[in-house]
Amino acid sequence: MSETVMQALEMLVQGMSGIFVVLGLIALMVVLLRKWGGKR
Repeated sequence: MSETVMQALEMLVQGMSGIFVVLGLIALMVVLLRKWGGKR
């Protein structure tokens, strides 16, 4: 594989991991808000 393809794949993996981190944080906030809302 050429270096440009490897670089593109690395960028894609980094971008996807970043998106997953953001989605995970949002899901975590939603779960916490639901728990707090349920207690009240």
